[in-house]
Amino acid sequence: MSDQMPGPDPGQMPGTPAGARDGVTGRWMHSFEEDHDDVLVYRPPDHDFPRARGRDGIEFAPDGAFVEWAVGRGDAEQALPGQWRTADAGGALEVTTERGGAQVLEVLSVAPDRLEIRRRAAR
Repeated sequence: MSDQMPGPDPGQMPGTPAGARDGVTGRWMHSFEEDHDDVLVYRPPDHDFPRARGRDGIEFAPDGAFVEWAVGRGDAEQALPGQWRTADAGGALEVTTERGGAQVLEVLSVAPDRLEIRRRAAR
């Protein structure tokens, strides 16, 4: 994998399941209370989350930019910028951040108020 990963055409999210091309871009906060099996659930930042110490998140931009929002000191958000690209024809996205290493995010479902993904290490 090269240091520069090409992003998608603006306004496109290639590699997401049919019907899920729209609605993935933007910021999503981890709703860990709703995780099930090996599926991670994310909600928009304005969702009515239960109180919790720190909440991580992810953010996709149409130009291929990606941000992993980690929980930093004092529960403050810490932005870890990176890139995303299509990983395979099956609907997965490969992301890299300053944290290092590539991960694959398989988009299982997306709606305006809910995003479900499965994470795995990139091969």
